[in-house]
Amino acid sequence: MTDPRTDDDLMLAFAGGASDAFEVLYERYRKPLYRYLYHAVGDKAAADDLYQDVWSRIIASGDRFRRGNGFNRWAFRIAHNRLVDHWRALGRQPGMDGEALDTLPGDARQGPDETLERDRQAESLRAALMQLPIEQREAFLLQQEAGLSLADIAERERVGRETIKSRLRYAVGKLRGILEPGPEAAGK
Repeated sequence: MTDPRTDDDLMLAFAGGASDAFEVLYERYRKPLYRYLYHAVGDKAAADDLYQDVWSRIIASGDRFRRGNGFNRWAFRIAHNRLVDHWRALGRQPGMDGEALDTLPGDARQGPDETLERDRQAESLRAALMQLPIEQREAFLLQQEAGLSLADIAERERVGRETIKSRLRYAVGKLRGILEPGPEAAGK
């Protein structure tokens, strides 16, 4: 049965001592947060470490959460800030090292053909994401993995909503061009 409480209500209940509220939040956000981190760093071990750290920070700062902040926005801001710290510590630009999408778990009910096809698609997507400029990749992942609105992404990135729309439009266009080449690409 799905808990009818909003994410904000659950976080406030958790901050008030209701551990069951945290379990519901964790269940709702464990996959989207992990996918966001995993696609951003491209390394399973690093994503695992970041994921644990993000949840630790959510738990530790729960008493500072305020209604109306939007748990989704708040949690992904923590994840984004942790990614920035991670990249800064590495002293390099954010990116994917090639392992990320290759090791995503599949559906256990899939047969070998379906698994092979999924792996091919994951490799194609990984390679396509690597070709995007970081600003476009970040906007795309925040929208697709985190489910954030244009306004939320714009606020997080400290740019205008139209800038985010432009980044997303270019990202989707580039991904389509890479993943769905037209007839002119077939002849090359």
